[in-house]
Amino acid sequence: METATKTGMIVLLGETNVTKEQVNFEQIARDVCRQVGYTGEDIGLDCANCQVITNIQAQDENIANSVHQNKEESEFGAGDQGLMFGYATNEWDEETLHPYSHYLANKLGEEMAIKRKNGTIPWLRPDCKTQVIVEYKNIGGKLVPLRVYNILISTQHDPSVDNETIRQTLLEQVIEPVIPEHMLRETYVVINPSGKFDVGGPAADAGLTGRKIIVDTYGGWAAHGGGAFSGKDPTKVDRSAAYYARYVAKSLVAGGVCDRALVQVSYAIGLADPLSIHVDTYGTTKNGRTEAEIVRIVRNNFNFRPGKII
Repeated sequence: METATKTGMIVLLGETNVTKEQVNFEQIARDVCRQVGYTGEDIGLDCANCQVITNIQAQDENIANSVHQNKEESEFGAGDQGLMFGYATNEWDEETLHPYSHYLANKLGEEMAIKRKNGTIPWLRPDCKTQVIVEYKNIGGKLVPLRVYNILISTQHDPSVDNETIRQTLLEQVIEPVIPEHMLRETYVVINPSGKFDVGGPAADAGLTGRKIIVDTYGGWAAHGGGAFSGKDPTKVDRSAAYYARYVAKSLVAGGVCDRALVQVSYAIGLADPLSIHVDTYGTTKNGRTEAEIVRIVRNNFNFRPGKII
């Protein structure tokens, strides 16, 4: 399933064996828009009155036969070909194991969404972007965050609020609660560099599934095979195998095998087993292990078949 949106409209298109009698696709689209905050044309989209266009058909029989028809779940083939990647790093904690710069950028966006929805910052609007640049020290491949070098926030706002109010409010109520004080050293903060940003959402820019695949993963820290996660069932390894590769990478780092891990896996449509598995530890392997040995550990302890991932 893919989605697209522009002024006054939402488009849903794709292939699924779920019928419109089973699921009200239009209502789901309107409900999601409402949850995000697009409740009026002045905000960017009116969830209640916009046009919702659907063009949804059953999955092609040739694909269904090669992937899951008349097969035990453990024998399910990959729903498409491609490369998937999972990444983990212990650069700042032992649980999340996620790149610190991307984690902070996500937390800034989350904090703005929370305070927009609970009314703490009532002039915020749904359309926003965050970017955090962290200065690191690289010690033999292991990364150590030193300070936040730059913070960029661009956010839609009510026309009545001025730029100075926006800047001071976001500094005090979003940035300072999220970014640890010891990381804010000589940090260059940029907020709404374009000036006025009172027109946003679909009214300002068309939206399309898969445009933000780097935001959805590791913020540029790892390779990407190009496939978006959204709108795909678990046989579509663009999604499920990317999640599983992340799980494997986290397991390697959490288990003390290495400090960083990038797990790459490739598939062919209709085949259950991956065509290849590769691990890059950026030179951070421990206990004298080689990366070839780590690949053997992965193959012996993790099952990358789509049916097993499910």
